[in-house]
Amino acid sequence: MARPMGHGPGRNQVAEKPKNFKASFGKLMHYIGRYRIAVILVMIVAVLSTIFNVLGPKIMGNATTELAEGLMRKIQGTGGIDFEKIGKILIFTLALYLASAGFSFIQGWIMTSVSQKVAYRMRREISEKIDRMPMKYFESRPYGDVLSRITNDVDTLGTGLNQSITMIISSVATIVGVVVMMLTISPLMTLIAVVVIPVSGALVAFIVKKSQKYFIRQQDSLGIINGQIEEDFSGQLVIKAFNREKIVMGDFNRTNSDLYDSAWKSQFISGAMMPVMNFISYLGYAGVAISGGLLAIRGVIGVGDIQAFIQYVSNIKQPLAQMAQVMNQVQSMTAAAERVFEFLEEEEEDPAWMTQAEEGQSKAFGISESAGSGEACWTEESGEKSGSIAASGTGKIRGEVDFEHVRFGYDPDQIVIKDFSCHVDPGQKIAIVGPTGAGKTTIVKLLMRFYDVNSGTIRLDGQDIRSIDRHQLRENFSMVLQDTWLFSGTIRENIRYGRQDATDEEVEEAAKAAHVDHFIRTLPGGYDMVLNEDATNVSQGQKQLLTIARAMLSDRSVLILDEATSSVDTRTEQLIQNAMDQLMKGRTSFVIAHRLSTIRNADRILVLNHGDIVEQGTHQELLARNGFYADLYNSQFSV
Repeated sequence: MARPMGHGPGRNQVAEKPKNFKASFGKLMHYIGRYRIAVILVMIVAVLSTIFNVLGPKIMGNATTELAEGLMRKIQGTGGIDFEKIGKILIFTLALYLASAGFSFIQGWIMTSVSQKVAYRMRREISEKIDRMPMKYFESRPYGDVLSRITNDVDTLGTGLNQSITMIISSVATIVGVVVMMLTISPLMTLIAVVVIPVSGALVAFIVKKSQKYFIRQQDSLGIINGQIEEDFSGQLVIKAFNREKIVMGDFNRTNSDLYDSAWKSQFISGAMMPVMNFISYLGYAGVAISGGLLAIRGVIGVGDIQAFIQYVSNIKQPLAQMAQVMNQVQSMTAAAERVFEFLEEEEEDPAWMTQAEEGQSKAFGISESAGSGEACWTEESGEKSGSIAASGTGKIRGEVDFEHVRFGYDPDQIVIKDFSCHVDPGQKIAIVGPTGAGKTTIVKLLMRFYDVNSGTIRLDGQDIRSIDRHQLRENFSMVLQDTWLFSGTIRENIRYGRQDATDEEVEEAAKAAHVDHFIRTLPGGYDMVLNEDATNVSQGQKQLLTIARAMLSDRSVLILDEATSSVDTRTEQLIQNAMDQLMKGRTSFVIAHRLSTIRNADRILVLNHGDIVEQGTHQELLARNGFYADLYNSQFSV
């Protein structure tokens, strides 16, 4: 069943297979390479914190030994307990633990800063990447998946970096330090205690291998479910209108079940680490207690050494458990990083197609004189074109446009525009009409370089647009689309989006020209009223009026109107049409229209069908021919 508000493929996709864990983790380490000095400092501070921490039990054991020996002296009548010595030992132990806590605080402060800088940098690069992505990416991906990469995946990555690196360093340093201190007490007891480490390591590696694929599947399912929620939330009106609540819930429940299944398995398998580690640790305790008691009876070690050793066994359990925990975080972090890097490595728009020298010349492109007026559009069969062009470098965009044998298809095997050629003089109003799927909007997308032609050439003032930086090219266009887009902000800010340096007076003048000023002033807050996320607190027609005001304010050389008045009533349409006629004076205009009554005064009407121009001329000329255009026009007014 088709989805009511889809944004492209991906809603019901199967979770991807596990990617290359080693390669993704290597990319992440390379990515944070610029913070290597801070990471090295964290390592040094962590080692110092660990050294002071692992010395504590050994020193504390001396206090226990002194207390036990003092009791024996008192029982034997040869002396008593040296409380002064014990007090000094305790004060020294306290100083060690305070130093360890201080270094641990510094370690956490540095690593938090590094992890948040990495997350900040990733979010910024994703945002910048979005601006460089081709339109075909946005038209073939669900929005929710991209949003999940910016929010969930980056947050997972930041949290994982903050905790995993510090935990890895601290755990490794603690394990090494504890083993060294245990060896100074008793090699035999150390051997008994550390025998559990390789066993634990093998079990951890086994569990990690089993749970890794579920962590990656969990991240993918989370991205899919975000896309569903976003679409279902924005499409509630259509969903309810067609009574598709059950179907929507069925799709959501399937994805939710997959997320539940992967999350349950990943958490359960990784959660099995702690009981296994505890069991092995208890076996180590038993071995240490028995061997320590025998050695103390023989006088090889003191009572305090047994206490210190047992504390070390307890201490080594904690970093081993942390290592088990950090493996989960590393898996989740790497899976998130993998998705982010996949996005950052996606294909980008090329700013320009030709050489840098040609790109530099394109910054000031123009023509010396007009190529003349008259009918200058043709199909392959006619093969005629009038006028000639030459670059003058005046730096001003005049608005002369040439389509030369343009051929294009979103899929190379399915051509939409077969052979489109047209010459447009500066200031002309060109209407493009035709049935749905004829290629009308595609022509506009090619003109603005949302896509590049498969073959042929599009020229603006004689310059191949592929040699012009996309941003510079689009600085000369103003668009009003059928699908209105307004952001969450005030009405004034939305209109000013067309020209950021516009004054309040200019914004209001543009609103008056678009016949929306009166409506704005009736709203609570007027021009300062805040539109919500989807601008649902104003009507569709009012939103379109606001986008028209935005286009008027932008004052660009070339104007594109794609069904710009489709959502307004007939009277308002006439008012806007009059304003548009004033706006289009002196500007090259391309008007795509299904309501043919709105383009009767166009300088030339291009009639498209199946990607070719089948007719062209003025409104009256085309009606007189009684051809394809006449059929389209009359069908809108026939009973």
